[in-house]
Amino acid sequence: MIGGGIHFMKYLKKSDPHIAKLIVAETKRQQETLDLIPSENIVSSAVREALGSALTNKYSEGYPNKRYYAGNAVIDDIELLAQERAKKVFRLGSEWSVNVQALSGSPANMAVYFALLKPGDTLLGMSRPFGGHLTHGDAVNFSGQIFKSVLYTVAHDGYLDYGEVHKLAKQHKPKLIVAGASAYSRIIDFEKFAKIAHEVGAYLLVDMSHISGLVVAGVHPSPFPHADVVMTTTHKTLRGPRGALIFSRNDKMIASRTKEGKEISITRAIDSAVFPGLQGGPHDNQTAAIAVALGEAMKPAFRVYGKQIVKNAKALAKNLQKLGFKIISGGTDNHLMLIDMTPLGMSGREAQDKLESVGIIVNRNTIPYDTRSAFDPSGIRIGTPSLTTRGMKEKEMALIAGFLHATVQGESIGTLKKQVLALCRKFPV
Repeated sequence: MIGGGIHFMKYLKKSDPHIAKLIVAETKRQQETLDLIPSENIVSSAVREALGSALTNKYSEGYPNKRYYAGNAVIDDIELLAQERAKKVFRLGSEWSVNVQALSGSPANMAVYFALLKPGDTLLGMSRPFGGHLTHGDAVNFSGQIFKSVLYTVAHDGYLDYGEVHKLAKQHKPKLIVAGASAYSRIIDFEKFAKIAHEVGAYLLVDMSHISGLVVAGVHPSPFPHADVVMTTTHKTLRGPRGALIFSRNDKMIASRTKEGKEISITRAIDSAVFPGLQGGPHDNQTAAIAVALGEAMKPAFRVYGKQIVKNAKALAKNLQKLGFKIISGGTDNHLMLIDMTPLGMSGREAQDKLESVGIIVNRNTIPYDTRSAFDPSGIRIGTPSLTTRGMKEKEMALIAGFLHATVQGESIGTLKKQVLALCRKFPV
């Protein structure tokens, strides 16, 4: 339970009662609302204990057995264990290595780009308004400013257009292709991406941040047989703390950026990009918490949980469609879906605010071929990871679909808020 950790704040309540009060308020908010934001989840008490441990006191610049500071023997063991568990949970062989130091997804992608590309090189990624991430080449992001970005989209049916990806790759000859999405509800065909990348001589980076927990559970195909580099955040469906993992092929070589004429492995290039290229000392408490979450993900219960995420998403989409909601691409294969709110006479921002007023938390989101701005787009993005962690199943998804429908139809806020709260209390965090 989230609330179970409040008694640990006995020192904080004395030293900073204002912050303690705000933490209690946020804890209460999480307990009493339905979180449908697909990039959010609920970590275990064990993960939170690791995050709040004495490991936060240590400085550990460098890598295991190659630190710049003394006193890192225990930290080395923790980082090596995190690496071992990361490879084991995704069933990887010796040709793969993993860096566990990246602070989050965006700096992890930055490290990959700095390892494999030079400023001005071309990368091909998914357009953000069509479901991609800022770091996949968006013009407002470093990825679209330092590098020449070419962006692919989805077809009008909401599905990835692999023909367009192929055409753009042949035309622009990118050095790196990014497969992966932030708001795409269908299975991604990594094999098709790999064939395109190999044809044009590009590296293939798979950003599986949203679906990594589903890959572990076996309900989404694995990118590892096809990619050169795989990046994932450790929150979202993987249900860990905020952080990131960068998996790389250590049997593939790349020209060194620092020593003319010398080749190094992709792994070494990425490790150098993380440290000393972009970061200083890793957050050792975060590394330990990631290791804890990976240990949890190796248990049979996690596979059951991952499968239920998808079952719940499909059930939620089906029930929403029955109530007249327009789901982009007509449904979902994973943990999330996009809903076009235009037929219901409101924007995504209006829907987000209305739903929050009754205790349902979603995020406004652009939809493919949106005519509105990202600040006030036409759609909302919803998902089931957090609800599934709370123990909800298909029956509850039908109830929640009804709550969404009643809210946007303008039914009594007071009544709906009571119904949402009753469901939250039945499934405590």
